[in-house]
Amino acid sequence: MDTTDMMDTTDMMDTVQQALHTAIAQVRQNIPAFTDVCQNHSSVKGFYPPCTNTQWTCGFWPGELWLSYEATGDKIFRDTAEVQVKSFANRIGQKICVDHHDMGFLYSPSCVAAWKVTGSEEGRNAALKAADQLLSRWQEKGCFFQAWGAMDSSDNYRYIIDCLLNTPLLYWASRETKNPEYAEKARLHTATCMANSIREDGSTYHTFFMDRESGKPLRGETCQGYRNDSYWARGQAWSIYGTALAYRYDRKEAYKAMFEKTLAFYLTKLPEDYVPYWDMIFNDGNAAHDGEVEPKDSSSASIVACGLLDMANQLEKTGRTDCQAEIRRYRELAGKMIRSLIERYAVKDPAVSNGLVLHGTYSKKSPYNTCTPEGVDECVSWGDYFYLEALIRMTKPDWKLYW
Repeated sequence: MDTTDMMDTTDMMDTVQQALHTAIAQVRQNIPAFTDVCQNHSSVKGFYPPCTNTQWTCGFWPGELWLSYEATGDKIFRDTAEVQVKSFANRIGQKICVDHHDMGFLYSPSCVAAWKVTGSEEGRNAALKAADQLLSRWQEKGCFFQAWGAMDSSDNYRYIIDCLLNTPLLYWASRETKNPEYAEKARLHTATCMANSIREDGSTYHTFFMDRESGKPLRGETCQGYRNDSYWARGQAWSIYGTALAYRYDRKEAYKAMFEKTLAFYLTKLPEDYVPYWDMIFNDGNAAHDGEVEPKDSSSASIVACGLLDMANQLEKTGRTDCQAEIRRYRELAGKMIRSLIERYAVKDPAVSNGLVLHGTYSKKSPYNTCTPEGVDECVSWGDYFYLEALIRMTKPDWKLYW
């Protein structure tokens, strides 16, 4: 490493450390408002309103608390996170709004984290119940976890790309219980997703429908994207981090290849600042049209940065001497994404927002989809969490992930 590279690395780490300090200060400031309640999935005019523990996104706020506790050792973060764990234990115990596949998003950053960080038996037990709940969504014909809806409904016989972040809960449950069923079904779902949800060019479908009678693949749709043949940014991000996690748990070269394929497509659609528009059919040249400018989705950049750092760490830990150039490239790309988020998107003034990262997009309506417009050009809870996870990954390379 020459002197210039050393200076660049030092500058980057100083920038990341300061960004981490700023983000944790914001989490600390949010504690009084969100100790006994959850954060809404997205902010409203920059500020998260409180919500009950009923949304699919509620696990991300306690995830921020656990990350902050690991970074600082400050008991206030642990104490608040443990209040949240009790809420999540009650939610799964009473089966409150859990009839869907998002058990990983809910219970990995909240309750698996509690078990890993503090040895919380309450967290472990709640997370195992959540894993059982996810198993209840299994469809044998087609080999997948049905995302939502009645299990006997043909209209809902489908899964979505997001579930690649839910399956790690099952790998964890198999390790904890020595019951192979959790991991076996996670592997089968992952194989189904890899076979159908990733297009030939490396772009992805948000949703994939299967035939209820035969289990054969029917069609893919980009339900949360601009239209069916476009490229929903967050779905592409889930595929990148999801394939990295699949490689973590199974070490299949096919998963690494899918990671590279989905990443390659993502990179071809990025704007100059490394943060995508909400649908990657838009770019710096066509985002302004019909009197409006399409919003960005900062959360996708944070998710992808985490995937890049995870894959780099996995390749390094397994001693892949043939992958040294890839490892460097993945970390450099993650660094560029994180720097852009820090400099252009991160909240630096609590008077502006109580979130961590501006310019995320939850659900944007288009002429071709039926989305409910919510959280457009706002902070989004998963965006805040994955931004903080990326900063932790940069500062603590040995961090043990919650997924």
